[in-house]
Amino acid sequence: MAPRPERGTFKFDKYFLVMEALRASGEPITEHAPEPMPRQWLEAVHCPEYVEQVFTASVPREKERRIGFPVTAHIASRVRHTNGGTWLAAQLAMEHGYAANSAAGSHHALFDTGAGYCVFNDLAVAANRLIAEGDAKRVLVVDLDVHQGDGTASLTALRDDIVTFSMHAEKNFPVRKARSNHDVALPDGMEDVAYLETLAEHLPRLLDDVAPDIVLYQAGVDPHEDDKLGRLNLTSEGLDERDRFVVREVRRRGLPIASALGGGYGEDQREVGARHARSMLAMAAENRKHPRPQTARARSQSQETAS
Repeated sequence: MAPRPERGTFKFDKYFLVMEALRASGEPITEHAPEPMPRQWLEAVHCPEYVEQVFTASVPREKERRIGFPVTAHIASRVRHTNGGTWLAAQLAMEHGYAANSAAGSHHALFDTGAGYCVFNDLAVAANRLIAEGDAKRVLVVDLDVHQGDGTASLTALRDDIVTFSMHAEKNFPVRKARSNHDVALPDGMEDVAYLETLAEHLPRLLDDVAPDIVLYQAGVDPHEDDKLGRLNLTSEGLDERDRFVVREVRRRGLPIASALGGGYGEDQREVGARHARSMLAMAAENRKHPRPQTARARSQSQETAS
């Protein structure tokens, strides 16, 4: 945990509270501590000058205002580890089918600046590295945060090996939307049934068309009806079904899925933390119904042997 910055409105308390809720659930979980994301992996996606600014805690004030808090040395260390967490979750997902990063999902971070409480874009960085390391030939990023994944879309816009799907509240932040490969903008106040029907209309077809080797899932809980910054009206049960549906559709195709925490906001941080924990536990429960995935490398080797 990084100490709370002196400036800015973002509350970091929920991350510890998520872990408290997971540990108190009685469900079988295994905790892993990630290594910090290597600098060169971050610079493969972000501007090296900006990476240097973060590493040296010298981010200009105008960029800090866009991020929403000052980037201190503690925050710089934290975001390196949370980015490493999404990479580790992807590695574990390829072994177990599903794994969660209990932080990150920083989908607003752009090439040369952070934004919207996001410093580095762990989804874009992890997707790029999965391909560079030969773990995947194609990655699908599924973003169901209430806010559009504009940073992820922008950072991967010129690639056909990373495909982005964002289903978000149309009138919410950011005001200027980027262009994902697949955007679904939702009206204010959408409730469970309409939301789940819309998701079912788009996600299965997208999985079949893209044929990814792994899915990275931005599982923000801010579509919840009680979220402070959301504009949708999903119940807790609706969020459960959303997360189970995503994992079910991915895993029944034999693919791994790694989730990142994403957004969730409210005055009661313990309640928000519990909402995130519930999301991860719902996904883990669904994953247990499916056999372990075959890795992209193994599938490729099988095809080579067959030919």
